[in-house]
Amino acid sequence: MKPKLTIDTLKKSAKEFCEIESSYQNKDLYGVTDGKAIGTYIEHKFQKYLGDHYIYEKDSSTKGIDLPGVNIQTDIKVTSIKQPQSSCPFKDAKQKIFGLGYNLLVFVYDKLDDSKTNTAKLDFVSCSFLEKERTADYTTTFRIREMIQDGAIKEDIIAYLNDRNIPADDITLGLIADKILNNTPKQGYLTISNALQ
Repeated sequence: MKPKLTIDTLKKSAKEFCEIESSYQNKDLYGVTDGKAIGTYIEHKFQKYLGDHYIYEKDSSTKGIDLPGVNIQTDIKVTSIKQPQSSCPFKDAKQKIFGLGYNLLVFVYDKLDDSKTNTAKLDFVSCSFLEKERTADYTTTFRIREMIQDGAIKEDIIAYLNDRNIPADDITLGLIADKILNNTPKQGYLTISNALQ
């Protein structure tokens, strides 16, 4: 019987998958330039790889993430090194400061087409696992952490959130400021637009 997937085995599997795929001559992706199509292809292939080795809860439309299991809670993102970008929906402005509420597994590839063999090679240049607390906006959390270290009060935090055009009303900004002062957010690693993507 297959073992249950854990965060540690997810990270290990992602590394193994990248090593295998980086040397694979892929006929299905030859000539494909649509980043979303490539991303979906890789996500499905990685989930099949996981399914061949582990038992895990698969994506359900109600939870909206690829690996929703209670102990995993991870969404998979795939992007090209040539045009790195990815989007995920945000539910509210607090996620820009405190994170998405789930982990991210990010695959970054460089795609090379070989016209002699009509195959594509995806060289995975990076594979990163971001803990849910680190999925907040880099610049916003960096400055908030700096402000708290410098002794900022609630009004200072609210003013900063207003300056950053955080999409929330005054009451919500006040509640966010209280939460920030009671629980300093961890440094985020993402760039998040105010369109909450």
